[in-house]
Amino acid sequence: MSNFSTALVKVTETYAPMIERQLSGNGVQLDHYARQCVVNAISAINTVLDSKAVSWNDEKLDKNNITQVLMNVAALKLNAAASPREVYFQLRNVNVKAKPSDPDNWRKQIEMGIEGDGNDAILARFGRNVAQVRPYWLVREKDHFEYPGFNGLEMTPPVWRPTGQGDVVRIVYPIIFKDDSIQFFIAERDDVARNLIAHMSNNMMNETFGVCADRFKATADQKKQIAAKKAEILNKAKGLGLGALDDPELQQYISPAWSEYHSREQMLIRKMRNNIVKKIPKDFGSAFVELLHNSVADETYASVQREIAENANSEPIDIRAEVKPEASEPAAKAAEQPRNPADEQYGAASDIASEQGDLFEHEMASFHAESATGAGAGVGANDW
Repeated sequence: MSNFSTALVKVTETYAPMIERQLSGNGVQLDHYARQCVVNAISAINTVLDSKAVSWNDEKLDKNNITQVLMNVAALKLNAAASPREVYFQLRNVNVKAKPSDPDNWRKQIEMGIEGDGNDAILARFGRNVAQVRPYWLVREKDHFEYPGFNGLEMTPPVWRPTGQGDVVRIVYPIIFKDDSIQFFIAERDDVARNLIAHMSNNMMNETFGVCADRFKATADQKKQIAAKKAEILNKAKGLGLGALDDPELQQYISPAWSEYHSREQMLIRKMRNNIVKKIPKDFGSAFVELLHNSVADETYASVQREIAENANSEPIDIRAEVKPEASEPAAKAAEQPRNPADEQYGAASDIASEQGDLFEHEMASFHAESATGAGAGVGANDW
């Protein structure tokens, strides 16, 4: 009886051992849970590809990108099958550098994002001196809340009396550390406006505002016009804060998960949680794992790396050496000065000495050549 394997099993058998070898080569050993996270991630990515009618064998599917995503999942131990979700995947069309054999720049890549519970899992696993992450507080508008107070190193803990009424205005994370100390980390609702502006900037990455048809073929002047329009829109959003979610002119640059009423509140809560967890120090025990975490969790780092990859070697730099006219003036003045017989006599003597030196070097070179020939013929130092 032949062994039957589905396409998903074959993909798992191809990627899982490769991911383990890559991480082992960088000093990261996978345990059983990390391997299970890789398997669950492959299953979740397969669901995303099926929903878009994309095969694993699609020529436009970036396999290197999938390998990198699975390495991130394994190193950070993010479980795509957990509930609530810790990580999500989505398919994007990304413009990459074209090869001479393939002029088409567009590739299909899997984009990975960490959910709120994924950041909690990373904090509990890699938090520096973190013993326990307690359930977070959802402080609403009509709740009674008193901020913590400090008297030197002594802290008065915050006071919260929930009523369950109104929108969530802040989130508090009580963290117990290994020295039995408790710290309270707070994120405010208004601070999520920065996340919204970063989201809008990312959505406007390929926007040309009618200046040209394709931003990758835009001239220098057109790029300046596009950048000015983007800055104008982002400045308007910065002035409105979270009120930009209800602005009709700005909503076209905001995803429905942000702007729609039924999902807006959950999005704001998730961003507040992410803003807290990112501020708490972490110790990954490996520079490689820390780099993987920054590439996924740090939006600024990821956007900078993406911009570098898109614009690297895109413009040739011509350097022309210009000879300053002042440099030739001393030589011209020296040529105009009258000749001194003493200088001419000194110059002739210098030329003779130089010729004699060259003759000496020539004779020494001939001598070494003859010595080498004699040595090859069996003539030793005693014979000399």
